[in-house]
Amino acid sequence: MPKILSRLLADGRLRTHRTSAREIADLLGVVERNLADASVEAVSTDRRFTIAYEAALQLATVTLYSNGYETYGMGHHFTTFQALKETMGNAGAGYAKYFEICRRKRAVSSYDRPGEISETDVDSLLREVKAFKEEVLAWLRKHYPPLATEV
Repeated sequence: MPKILSRLLADGRLRTHRTSAREIADLLGVVERNLADASVEAVSTDRRFTIAYEAALQLATVTLYSNGYETYGMGHHFTTFQALKETMGNAGAGYAKYFEICRRKRAVSSYDRPGEISETDVDSLLREVKAFKEEVLAWLRKHYPPLATEV
């Protein structure tokens, strides 16, 4: 078992999870809804960023569930992106780093100070999430074809 996943399991931040094609399709449906909602320009940039970020989180969750794990306990956003470094292999490492930066930025905007997110931040995140979605779908079809049947 990969090092990060072993550590997260030992720390009680992950536990085993049995997923289904229906569950994966439902998560991908949430991603589609969030991408559409994050594109509504009448909504604040802070909120649009958060919604796009949530789409990235759901995509990373798809890779986690497909590998037979789910997060457990506090800090599940952090845990999900840490696991992405291994659940998707090399393809996930760059995204994990970028989405971790976005996680921190979202936290400041959501809990500390409004107005921290620019239109450029939103556009960049939307672009990355859309590219990540394509990577996840290709990865899913290649490595877990039975889970991609409803996609």
